[in-house]
Amino acid sequence: MTTIRMTRMGRKKRPFYRIVVTDSRKRRDSGWIESIGYYNPVSADKALVIDQERLNYWISVGAQMSDTVKKLTSK
Repeated sequence: MTTIRMTRMGRKKRPFYRIVVTDSRKRRDSGWIESIGYYNPVSADKALVIDQERLNYWISVGAQMSDTVKKLTSK
């Protein structure tokens, strides 16, 4: 099953997350199918950028969002 979840980037104590579509059996930071956005919790405005068109496409073909991504996109 495909999952929409976050993968950690950035350096130590300065996290930066990409929102990616991946196979649910893969590890958090291993290969992914497509990157559809990013989240930067360290910046002053907590930047969140998501390609809504691609997000809606992946949901329509059966991808499941992780709990964290659900919380971020519902705001």
